[in-house]
Amino acid sequence: MTRQTPVLGISAHQDSFARDHLPPPAQWPELRFDLPELAYPARLNCVRELLDAAVARGQGARTALIGEHETLSYAELQARVDRICQVLVRDLGLVPGQRVLLRGANTPMMAACILAVLKAGLIAVPTMPLLRARELGVIIGKARVNAVLCAASLSAELEGIPDCPPVLCFGGSAPDGLEARMGAQEAAFTACDTAADDVCLISFTSGTTGIPKGTMHFHRDVLAICDCFPRYTLRSSGDDIFIGTPPLAFTFGLGGLLLFPLRVGGAGVLLEKLTPEGLLAAIARHRATICFTAPTFYRQMAALAAGHDLRSLQQTVSAGEALPLAVREAWQAATGLQMIDGIGATELLHIFISAAGADIRPGATGKPVPGYQACVLDMAGRPVGPGVVGRLAVKGPTGCRYLADERQRDYVVDGWNLTGDAYEMDADGYFYYRARTDDMIISAGYNIAGAEVEDVLLRHPAVAECGVVGQPDEERGQIVQAHIVLKPGFTGDAAMVQTLQDFVKQAIAPYKYPRAIAFHASLPRTETGKLQRFKLRTGQA
Repeated sequence: MTRQTPVLGISAHQDSFARDHLPPPAQWPELRFDLPELAYPARLNCVRELLDAAVARGQGARTALIGEHETLSYAELQARVDRICQVLVRDLGLVPGQRVLLRGANTPMMAACILAVLKAGLIAVPTMPLLRARELGVIIGKARVNAVLCAASLSAELEGIPDCPPVLCFGGSAPDGLEARMGAQEAAFTACDTAADDVCLISFTSGTTGIPKGTMHFHRDVLAICDCFPRYTLRSSGDDIFIGTPPLAFTFGLGGLLLFPLRVGGAGVLLEKLTPEGLLAAIARHRATICFTAPTFYRQMAALAAGHDLRSLQQTVSAGEALPLAVREAWQAATGLQMIDGIGATELLHIFISAAGADIRPGATGKPVPGYQACVLDMAGRPVGPGVVGRLAVKGPTGCRYLADERQRDYVVDGWNLTGDAYEMDADGYFYYRARTDDMIISAGYNIAGAEVEDVLLRHPAVAECGVVGQPDEERGQIVQAHIVLKPGFTGDAAMVQTLQDFVKQAIAPYKYPRAIAFHASLPRTETGKLQRFKLRTGQA
């Protein structure tokens, strides 16, 4: 089969940075639009379809977003989005194609900011609330960010970033803050007439080297993920109330808690700093029907479920890390609900293998979601049959397009997206997760690059050498484990462990800190000086 070279539509972007930095067409994955829902027009603005169209259909009075302190109808959300659009265009002078970094917890205001950026024809660069100045600075530089919308409570990390673009804060009382500026604007904004293949989202993910990769997604991609997994696997409707823990900066959370509800006319519950107990209470309080979170949370919630009224809950989705069979069984025993497992990737935007209801097979992630294809490849790139472990390969309506990154060649091979996961397929076409094929550490749903943690530890004056690997952990899936050689004059005791852990927490997102630290006289290396990580993982150091 001859691969077709992508032909891009006429862009609405006045700033062509994103399109100029797409990978060469020959390095794109093969994109497939096999479902009738995926036949999108050439001109498409995803927010016009997700929000404006719902209001036009007479759904303006329906509940769209539920927060800790406010609830917004579709019409109220539209008015808020439009006022933010006016601020972005009139006050900040931004033009289509420019990049806006977004920083905030899961709140209706954060959601409105994301939607406004997309509706104005700008490009959203969402970032997790826990990221530190060092990490944010790299993202700002790589995406050449033009402006920042930031929750006032999180603005301190931006103050020390060299050449930081203009920052506009929300959620505070500043007279020049976003809310104050919105008050002077009209609640009407015509969506930018973007091309379906104009970039609207750059989501960053850390690779195994610790250098963040920007994944570039189009307006049609945003709709495609809404028209595959939630339509065919969840079979969600306007009666559904979506709830969960993933940050909106994660594509798992962006889809599950904002985009999917809007696409079907349902409601999304956006809450900050949820604990397992708090999530259960929120499900009962808001009568949520669909929950998105990681296996770690489900494991803890299973032991607490009996104390909450979960009768409204109909479907629970697990993703972000491998789902242990014991967690699936404990959750079903506690709630009577079968867990929907799923695997997705930032590169493909959301879940592409899953199963629900009678199609669930314990131990398996599932089958390709309608709209996607998957297979298992050997190291030579050849498909292998049932019972053979190999590299998971996927293709569908979304796919990997890295922002100016040579690692595009590694992720896309012969039109397939290679996710970095080792899988096995059975004779019935079910896919079973076996391991990661790279050195990424997946802990409680977070992807953590060992090399990034090493880089921080090596900056401490007591550390001479270090190697960071993942170690199996019953509760979190994996934990970050650091193996360290100290410089002369320093002692590897409990106080040093605490000192190094605190040092990492201050430099990068706290969830990346090493929960286990081992001290060594030397680290195992090859004759050429390469660190033998497998010896660290297997205790041979």
